[in-house]
Amino acid sequence: MKVGVLKETTPGERRVALVPEMLARLRGAGLDVLVQSGAGDGAWFADSAYAEAGASIVSRSELLADADIVVGIGRPEEPVIAALRPGQALAGMLNPLVDPAFAAALAAKGVTAISLDGLPRTLPRAQGMDALTSQANVAGYKAALVGAAAFGRFFPLLITAAGTARPAKVLVLGTGVAGLQAIGTAKRLGAVVSAYDVRPQTKTEVESLGAAFIELTSVGTAAGEGGYARALTEEERQAQQAELTGHIARHDVIITTAQVPGRRPPLLVTEDAIKAMAAGSVIVDMGAGPLGGNVAGSVPDTETVTENGVTVIGAGGLAASVPTAASNAFARNISALLLHMVNDGELAIDLSDEIQAGVVITHDGAVVQAATAALLAKNPTGGTAP
Repeated sequence: MKVGVLKETTPGERRVALVPEMLARLRGAGLDVLVQSGAGDGAWFADSAYAEAGASIVSRSELLADADIVVGIGRPEEPVIAALRPGQALAGMLNPLVDPAFAAALAAKGVTAISLDGLPRTLPRAQGMDALTSQANVAGYKAALVGAAAFGRFFPLLITAAGTARPAKVLVLGTGVAGLQAIGTAKRLGAVVSAYDVRPQTKTEVESLGAAFIELTSVGTAAGEGGYARALTEEERQAQQAELTGHIARHDVIITTAQVPGRRPPLLVTEDAIKAMAAGSVIVDMGAGPLGGNVAGSVPDTETVTENGVTVIGAGGLAASVPTAASNAFARNISALLLHMVNDGELAIDLSDEIQAGVVITHDGAVVQAATAALLAKNPTGGTAP
């Protein structure tokens, strides 16, 4: 079986799905690897490094014509989709719950779609394949650095001949993998850190990192399945926002990380909350994306300054800005998944396997992943997440 590694073309995307280090494992399982020329350039992996590891360097057209499974980071551009053929497989972070119509289109083409974001993350044997966690770790680390770079004062307490600078007060909203990494990084930079999450069971993890956990009285627990938070009701959301506003106003830097799989990110920082913040404050919205963000008025991949002097940074794609580390981690994840799904050098689809039932979105002309199929049953035209 031939595995083809695409060169990413999304603006700002510097990651690559496989790195030279992982090729020996794949070749040992009987897989040949094709790499589109320049695929690793953004993460500083040269074509020569892939060639030395045993890969064939090819053009995009050659890759799409010869590869049995095409791997990338995210959803590829339309010319790539158009070139896919029946029986071919496509693997990456395809986000079918956000756009189930895309999954339906791949099924109609006879393409087997494999999406790492569908992995059942609570399975211990799936941990090495968990790209959502590995990329969230990278993004959370970078979020703290982005906030520190945009903040006009020091993060740590500094006592100098010119006077004493108080430490920055950082508030992290959402304490999943990205949030915990942001907390740890902000603490290492010397900030005084607080955090909030609708899942009270994360309090112990927050406090173990040296941060204070904020407990709201207006919202009860909102723990959901698979370690995620569930979506709040409208009444809960309004109560949460009202109580959070007071806490937000007392902090210098806000980092928001809240996500609900397959749905719009919850709005955590309202216009009123931003207006209550001091000039010079910074908000890093890791939830910013095409469906919206955690912060009112945030724009993906854009830094804006409000009338009262608050810098709002739409930062939904931070992992791509740490391309070497992120690519290394993603490559380990996708290699582990491929090796799990390969038998005698061929891709063996087995939907009775819990891992495959989560990640295999389309196969044999049908949408087979339960969650995506359920969305299409409700809305046959697909649409986007609510």
